[in-house]
Amino acid sequence: MTGLVYKSTGSWYTVKTDLGTVYQCRIKGKFRLKGIKSTNPIAVGDIVDFELETNNDDVTGVIHKIHDRNNYIVRKSVNLSKQTHIIASNIDQVFLLITIDNPPTFTSFIDRFLATAEAYSIKTILLFNKVDVYNDETLDEVRYLAHVYRKIGYECIGISAETGKNVDKVKALMIGKVSMFAGHSGVGKSTLVNIIEPNLDLKTKAISTQHSQGQHTTTFAEMFDLSFDAKIIDTPGIKGFGVVNMDKEEVGDYFPEFFELKQDCKFNNCLHVEEPKCAVKAALDNDEISYSRYRSYLQILEGEDEHYRTDNWDNQ
Repeated sequence: MTGLVYKSTGSWYTVKTDLGTVYQCRIKGKFRLKGIKSTNPIAVGDIVDFELETNNDDVTGVIHKIHDRNNYIVRKSVNLSKQTHIIASNIDQVFLLITIDNPPTFTSFIDRFLATAEAYSIKTILLFNKVDVYNDETLDEVRYLAHVYRKIGYECIGISAETGKNVDKVKALMIGKVSMFAGHSGVGKSTLVNIIEPNLDLKTKAISTQHSQGQHTTTFAEMFDLSFDAKIIDTPGIKGFGVVNMDKEEVGDYFPEFFELKQDCKFNNCLHVEEPKCAVKAALDNDEISYSRYRSYLQILEGEDEHYRTDNWDNQ
């Protein structure tokens, strides 16, 4: 039998067939994917083949094959830095929710996420949430960031998951597609999904006032069928986003504005750091590319972690 993985809890997988039948499936023995050192060999969004078995009157399945993935998005495993965690696979697009404060989303996180999505050919749309509660100064920051990322080519939408502002635009973009919602805990992912599809009634929690951090609500990634020909993948709040499997020479290729200028550099293997006649450095000096983007690029190039207080986030 063949089905689509809707939920992974580490040892059991919820799999739905084309006929709409749902089975709880497991992996028998060790299951490894060639070329991927992952803490979770099977992810939400995978198409799998499985065989049925009967245990104590319960019908369960044993997964024995994963179909080739169109794409997948990964991050470093929290506890095993040399391994990766596959967040989801076969994704048409990702909505990355961003909040300026309560909790803050830093550009280093945004840029790492975007670079990873570019590496795996996944379209990303930036949603600046909570615009209904921002003051003029914070709204100016939203407008500035939206300008930076629109200039690169990313679609940016200011939304309010509380009031429903521009949620119709998000919904229209989701029709006929598998969409993943991602971002730090507390940015409003579950609230937004509940407005898009109220019947789901995903759990939400208030922001902790002590550290302005999001209370972790989603434990595992899970896919949901929506009423308007769309699927969503709700993900756990992501604390940090370590970039994996990138050689230094290719990091710049995943920054679209750098890649566009690459051909104008004197050296075809230019890293855009200290090389002479570098088109990217020239553009930086002329304020044609964002300094925050260049700073994020250097951090990835040097293998640095994101520069923010880790106690501001949950332990996911």
